[in-house]
Amino acid sequence: MIVASSRVPLTLEKYCPDLDDWARHWCYEPRDLACGQQFVESITPFLQRLLVSGLAPRTLRRHRDYLRLLGAEVIRRIQEDPPLRKQSMQDVLLGLLEDDGGPLVYPPISESDQIAFDGTCRKLYRFLNQQKNQ
Repeated sequence: MIVASSRVPLTLEKYCPDLDDWARHWCYEPRDLACGQQFVESITPFLQRLLVSGLAPRTLRRHRDYLRLLGAEVIRRIQEDPPLRKQSMQDVLLGLLEDDGGPLVYPPISESDQIAFDGTCRKLYRFLNQQKNQ
C-alpha cells in the first residue's frame, strides 16, 4: 500500500482532494457537467488501482495530473464533436486512447509532457480494456 508518510495510508480523498470539482472546472456549458462527471466515474477505479500499485508519490501525482488533463481534453473534444455526447464515456475514452498513448492535447504541451501524458494514457487504456473484457 502506498503511504503519504511513514504511517498514514494515501487515500483517494488525499490523492485527489478536488476530484469532485474536476467536472465543473472543465465545463464550457452546463451540459458538459454530466460528461465530466461520467469521465470522473470512469477513471475512479483506475485511480484506486494506481493507489495500491506501489508507485512513488511523485509518480502518482503525475498520473493524477495527466488524468485531469485528459478529462479537459475529452470535454473539449465533445464540444467539437457533439455526437460524442451520445456515446458511453468508456467508448469515448477507448476512441481517444490507443496502445501507444493518448490524444494530442490543446493547447499543445511540451514534447516531454506529451510523452509522459501518453504513458498515463497507455496505462488507462490497458485498464479500460481489461475491465471491458471481464
